[in-house]
Amino acid sequence: MNDKISDKDKKDWENFLSNKEKLTNKDFWVDTKKNQKIKYIDLHGFTLQEANKKIEKHINDSYENMVSKIVVVTGKGLHSNIEKDPYVSKDLSILKYSVPNFIENNFDLMKKIVGIKNAEVKDGGSGAFYIFLKKKSKL
Repeated sequence: MNDKISDKDKKDWENFLSNKEKLTNKDFWVDTKKNQKIKYIDLHGFTLQEANKKIEKHINDSYENMVSKIVVVTGKGLHSNIEKDPYVSKDLSILKYSVPNFIENNFDLMKKIVGIKNAEVKDGGSGAFYIFLKKKSKL
């Protein structure tokens, strides 16, 4: 076995340690409860601003109604008109990237969320994702 660590590996490790991004709890995804409430939302055809406003309301309403899982369908961005606008990012303007980014950067929403995960094929595959909500604390 090689005892030396390359400069690239050292740099990658330092980048990893300095990254503030939260690691997801992989054990959570294994837990499948039989009586969990699931809500769906389809964001096809929405603008980025409309989608962000809609998903924020949907997460807040779902949290209040004790929903444990939200299936968010954004589509894959195959029919987006972003190619026509040179000032728009080809990746980040597509809802499948922008909506999760909006959620993760919204502190109030993230207080209600356990995690976000890519959807299984049966729920939309790469054109969808899951949001797992925390249980609402009763005061």
